[in-house]
Amino acid sequence: CHPVPKPESRMEVCDLSPCPPRWKVTPAGPCSSSCGLGLAVQLVTCVQIHQGKEVLLEEHLCPVAEKPLTSVPCVIRTCSYEWSFSDWTECSTSCGNGIQTRQDFCLNPLTRKQVNPIFCRHFPKAIVVRGCSAGPCPEQEVGTGSHGPELQAVPPATHLTTPATAKEVRYKDLDLAASAVPQEQPETSGGEQGVCGKLFLNATGIINMMGVDSSDCTVAIGRPLGEEITVSVLESSLNCSAGEVVLFSGRMMWRTGCRKLPLSLINSRTNTLLVKQRVLLPGNGVILQYNSRTATKKYYQDCDKQLFGPRGEIVNPVQLPGQGQVVCRTFITVAPRHRVALRALYLDLGNESNHTHFNYILVRDVSTMRTMAFHGKQQFFWQSTGSQAEIEFHE
Repeated sequence: CHPVPKPESRMEVCDLSPCPPRWKVTPAGPCSSSCGLGLAVQLVTCVQIHQGKEVLLEEHLCPVAEKPLTSVPCVIRTCSYEWSFSDWTECSTSCGNGIQTRQDFCLNPLTRKQVNPIFCRHFPKAIVVRGCSAGPCPEQEVGTGSHGPELQAVPPATHLTTPATAKEVRYKDLDLAASAVPQEQPETSGGEQGVCGKLFLNATGIINMMGVDSSDCTVAIGRPLGEEITVSVLESSLNCSAGEVVLFSGRMMWRTGCRKLPLSLINSRTNTLLVKQRVLLPGNGVILQYNSRTATKKYYQDCDKQLFGPRGEIVNPVQLPGQGQVVCRTFITVAPRHRVALRALYLDLGNESNHTHFNYILVRDVSTMRTMAFHGKQQFFWQSTGSQAEIEFHE
C-alpha cells in the first residue's frame, strides 16, 4: 500500500446507549432425585449491560414470553427400584358408582422381583383407588338418603382376602380374651404351600422354616392383648457368610441375626411378632419354638382392641368412664401373605355443633409407618402394604 496515500488515524465515538435487557441463567443446582427423572432448580434473573458492566433489573423489564424455566429435568442415573402395580379390580358395584383398586409393590427392574417397599419410598407413586361407573341402577327404594349403593359393603378384591371357604368373623362384639383365640389357622386353603405366609395363634408351638421352597419366608405369631411372645431358635442351618439371615420384628422391637441363633431368646414385648427368613441355598433355614406369657409391662389401653380374623366390622370403641379423652386403638394383624383393606361404611359424629378439628380417624400402615388422617364424615377406602394396620379414633 506504500504508493497509496495513507489516511489519517482517528477514533470515532460508538453508541454508548445501554444494551436491551436480557435474561441471565446461572448453572443448574443439584438434581432433586438421586436416580431416575428429577428436577434441577436454576436461577433466572433480568440483567442489562451498561458501559461494560452487568446491572440487575426488575423482572418485568425483560420479555416475559422469553423467560427460561426456573427448573429443568435431570437424570443422574437409572433407578434400581421402581413402583409397579397389579391390574385394576372390577368395579365394586354391579350398577351405579363404585371404586376400583389395585395393589402396588416395589420392583427391582433388573430381576423383576418384588422387594421391600422402603426401597421405593423416595419415588412418587400413582393412585391405587379410582372411581368407576357400572351403568344406571334399577329403581331404588325411597328413603335411602345419602347411604346409597356406594356405601354398601362390597367383597374386597381377591388378592386382599382369604379364600371364601374361611369362616366370616364379626368383630363388633368380639372380645379376644385368651380363651377366644382360635386353635386353627384362619387360612384354610389356597396360597403358598407349607409354613410360609401363615399366622399362628396358639399359645405355644414349633415353626419349622427349614427347607422351604421360597427364598423369602415370613410367618406371624399373634396373641391377645396383655400377652407377649418369646421365641427361641432350636436349630439353624443358615449360611451367614452367604448373607442368609432371619429378622424378628414387632411394634416395639426389631432384631436381625444369623450367627449364634440357637443361643438366642427373642422377646416381642407385645402380643404380635413377625419372623422373616431369607435364604439363598436350598434346604437351609431355622426351627423356632414360641411361647406366650403375661406381658411384663402394659403396652396398651383398656379400650384398645386386637383383631386377627380375615374380615368383619369395626365399630369405634366406646370411651371408658372416668378416663377422659382416651385415644382408642384397633390393631389388625392378618397372615403375612395377605393385606388389610379398610372401608368406611358409616360415620356419625353427632350434632353439627359437636364437630371440631379434633374429630378424626388415623390409619397407620405398620410396615411403612405411613399414617393417613380422615376427618368429618369422609368415607374412605384404604389398603395396607403389609399384613398389619392400626386405627386410632380421636374423640
